[in-house]
Amino acid sequence: MTDYIFNTPTVDEHMDTKHPLFRRFKLTHGISIVKSGGVYSQVRGVDSDNIAGYDEFYLGGHQHTVTSAVRTALIAGGVDVTSANFTAI
Repeated sequence: MTDYIFNTPTVDEHMDTKHPLFRRFKLTHGISIVKSGGVYSQVRGVDSDNIAGYDEFYLGGHQHTVTSAVRTALIAGGVDVTSANFTAI
């Protein structure tokens, strides 16, 4: 069975400022993916106290090793995860 490196989805956002110079810059933020009650969701601003309550947790902006079964579940989970988020190892 093949394992994969899972790169969580990201979003590019402008800096939260009214200054016109800094509004030109974008920051890339990783989006965490969680599974709770059999349902995958995207989570931003994760509270470390809540992590233990999830069935699965993939911290945004990090790489995670997953099995092919988990890869298939994440792609089918409806959380903007595609095969492009995975690299076979």
